[in-house]
Amino acid sequence: MRAMAYEEVLAERIRDLVSHEGGVTEKRMFGGLAFLVDGNMAVAASGRGGLMVRVDPEESEALLATSPSATRMVMGGREMEGWLRVESSDVETGDELERWVRTGVGFARTLPPRG
Repeated sequence: MRAMAYEEVLAERIRDLVSHEGGVTEKRMFGGLAFLVDGNMAVAASGRGGLMVRVDPEESEALLATSPSATRMVMGGREMEGWLRVESSDVETGDELERWVRTGVGFARTLPPRG
């Protein structure tokens, strides 16, 4: 059995939530599957499981308080400002996944489109 780079079921659930959105594309990144809005990453099924969510850096603290497993994203030993990780266990319900996807897509829409 081959190892999955990311949770394919989670990626499909995200895809279902963003399929009606305009300007959404998918791209394999960082061992996961990212969903981009007008070229800006919004949310991803992480290669380490769970979600990577792009958020307004000003709202990070408040968002961290809403999820038992949400943490700041760390890459290369550095905290990534405006990025959160959410464990799979916290997005098992459709409502929770939808909330995080909506957060990521909403913030990505505030950014200038990337070519």
